[in-house]
Amino acid sequence: EPEPVFTSVKSFAPATVANLGPCFDFLGCAVDGIGDYVSLCVDPNVRPGEVAISSIDKLSKNPLWNCAGIAAMSVMKMLRIQSVGLSISLEKGLPLGSGLGSSAASAAAAAVAVNEIFGGKLPKSDLVLAGLDSELKVSGYHADNVAPAIMGGFVLIRSYDPLDIIPLKFPIEKELFFILVSPEFEAPTKKMRAALPSEIGMSHHVWNSSQAGALVAAVLQGDLSSLGKALSSDKIVEPRRAPLIPGMEAVKKAAIEAGAFGCTISGAGPTAVAVTDDEERGKEIGDRMVEAFQEEGHLKAVAMVRRLDRVGARLI
Repeated sequence: EPEPVFTSVKSFAPATVANLGPCFDFLGCAVDGIGDYVSLCVDPNVRPGEVAISSIDKLSKNPLWNCAGIAAMSVMKMLRIQSVGLSISLEKGLPLGSGLGSSAASAAAAAVAVNEIFGGKLPKSDLVLAGLDSELKVSGYHADNVAPAIMGGFVLIRSYDPLDIIPLKFPIEKELFFILVSPEFEAPTKKMRAALPSEIGMSHHVWNSSQAGALVAAVLQGDLSSLGKALSSDKIVEPRRAPLIPGMEAVKKAAIEAGAFGCTISGAGPTAVAVTDDEERGKEIGDRMVEAFQEEGHLKAVAMVRRLDRVGARLI
């Protein structure tokens, strides 16, 4: 059993964009500058081997029903911690149910914090498994948010049993900006999953497979034009979900007309995500998308332009 090397740590984990159009449940990426913070300390008032949640916004303080608590407990079990208890404080920088990997960010920040307070013994793949324990309780057993939240960049999940994760390196010399436009609208993940077809036709399978392959190639080549085309080409999930988010179809059209390389729903929504290679153009695209949400969906929305987060969850 490792000894704590710090008495307290603070960690950050970024927002994530999952699915990226045709890559439902197997590809996601991390987004810079927004996310969740976890402060963790060794606490003599907490039973050894356990975690207590000392402060949190609007969520359960029961560690067994909280994303950060479940992931923290999972890492403690992996490390076989039995002689100290930990206390967690969670600062939510991400709105719940936004389609930006809110639960994954909490889980990732907590997993990294627990690992680091005991000297960083576990590899990132184990931390992803801890995050998956948490996601299973909250939004389903899928790693396309929690893997990029922990590892940064683009991450492809090749298999769940056994877990096989492939990081995809977007060229360092290329610029990539995400325009994230979040309307004031709730799109609960469970409801958005219930809208999906249980079976699909062979032609849609072939189409989406080819788009997903093209998207992976585009990421590795840093080809934003191809990335945008593939991102916008899902024929299975987006056509079922977009009608449930007022104005989404008009928002996608507005983004592409304003010069975005592509646009789709981020995760289960309601956030829309578009891609560009220029920050100033990104702000203009965001303005057009906000207008479309207002005019067509009668929803207020906020836009932000963010880079790819290449680092993932980390101590700060």
